[in-house]
Amino acid sequence: MAEQTIPNWLAKRTFLTPERIAVESSGHVWTYRELDERARTTAAKFACFGVREGDRVALLVKNGMHTVEIIHALHYIGAVLVPLNVRLSAGELAWQVTDADARLFVYDSSQEEKAKAVAEKVPGCEAVSWGTLASTAPGSGDPPLKRVMALDALHSIMYTSGTTGRPKGVMLTYGNHWWSAVSSALNLGLHTGDRWLACVPMFHMSGLSILIRSVIYGITLVVHESFQPDVVNRALMKEKVTIVSVVSAMLDRMVEQLGSSAYPETFRCMLLGGGPVPLPLLDKCLRKRIPVFQTYGLTETASQIATLPPEYMADKSGSAGKPLFPSELRIVADGKEQLPGQEGEIVVKGPTVTPGYWKRERATANTLRDGWLHTGDIGYVDEDGFLYVLDRRSDLIISGGENVYPAEVESHLTSHPAVREAGVTGVPHPRWGQVPVAFVSLKDDHAVSEEALRQYCREKLAKYKVPVRIHFVDKLPRNASNKLLRRELLKLL
Repeated sequence: MAEQTIPNWLAKRTFLTPERIAVESSGHVWTYRELDERARTTAAKFACFGVREGDRVALLVKNGMHTVEIIHALHYIGAVLVPLNVRLSAGELAWQVTDADARLFVYDSSQEEKAKAVAEKVPGCEAVSWGTLASTAPGSGDPPLKRVMALDALHSIMYTSGTTGRPKGVMLTYGNHWWSAVSSALNLGLHTGDRWLACVPMFHMSGLSILIRSVIYGITLVVHESFQPDVVNRALMKEKVTIVSVVSAMLDRMVEQLGSSAYPETFRCMLLGGGPVPLPLLDKCLRKRIPVFQTYGLTETASQIATLPPEYMADKSGSAGKPLFPSELRIVADGKEQLPGQEGEIVVKGPTVTPGYWKRERATANTLRDGWLHTGDIGYVDEDGFLYVLDRRSDLIISGGENVYPAEVESHLTSHPAVREAGVTGVPHPRWGQVPVAFVSLKDDHAVSEEALRQYCREKLAKYKVPVRIHFVDKLPRNASNKLLRRELLKLL
């Protein structure tokens, strides 16, 4: 059987619509023709540093036009992208660069100090700044540019956050990313005038998927270096952004900053991921007619694999929707598929699912079984097939034999008018095995006592779900995508 291939995304898009706006950021604008020329030139510069097809290139940069240029240049070389989280320590980054067997390590000026510390720890990998790379003169002769990609060729290695032990490198192919883009378009629809805002980091799946989808769709990628609620709201209100990807903590700040205003009709999609969403936040969005598409996805599925359209926000509040074309989803427990309403592990299958973990055969075998990805997340589907995600299995608290889902307790705590955000985790208990404890930060100019919050919980939650202690903190630990890091909560003590 012949190898299945696809044209280079940027080359094909430039051929189709060369004068469309490809990317803009901070007043700078490139058409697809201009982006393509830059990517080809930078690919030639990568070749000067000895980068060849299949080499891994680690990238430590913040969001920017240069990030888009670099990633498309790597596509032209056929090199494998290894995006690095700028919030990690030098030691953590060095471990990932070493584990990926990276040929080159590229960083921008914002990461220079940390990059030098990484380079000292990984002498076998050449480190080069973006400034040096950009100023390098391309070598004589045109480098061999990849105009066609095999669908099963490795596109990127993205390291998980590592909830237990060392992080794992999730391998993602061109086919994984292609089908993710197709699945999303079949669900969200596609308008030629769409402008998708990336204010989430491109070293995470959410941000990287926007970059890839924009070029496949032929729409404009609007890049923000970081998330600022007022700046994002202005882009939605004044700059005709039609789609933005966020997590619940970001959305909550946007809604608060929005005040009594409303988003214009040109804004059509608030793509909301990052885990279970507090119901009080969804209620606010319903009242303000914000078109929220709640999603469920993982790095291992190249972004969203299930999404709830806004027409179901009221009837299916809290659901992550149904699996997208052409993916499948089941709930299993003790090796058996569960009936509607029964809880179990979420397992998924489809062309967006990773082929496995980089150099981790055992982890791959444990996670991928008979073509199904075992996510480690707990949930159920209702009679209509809508998915409800309860929590990560690793975050589940078992107290006296009863399951306590931190997300449920957090959702109730954040419904209190004084609470800005909440995090819940378990601590050992001699009688019950584990009991929940909570960490909350309060809104400005608001006050509430620990006992008042515990009483608030008692009014709606079962006794075993009520936190035995509630600690007040300035802010909760979150990763670069603003996802809550429950495993870090106890360190606040």
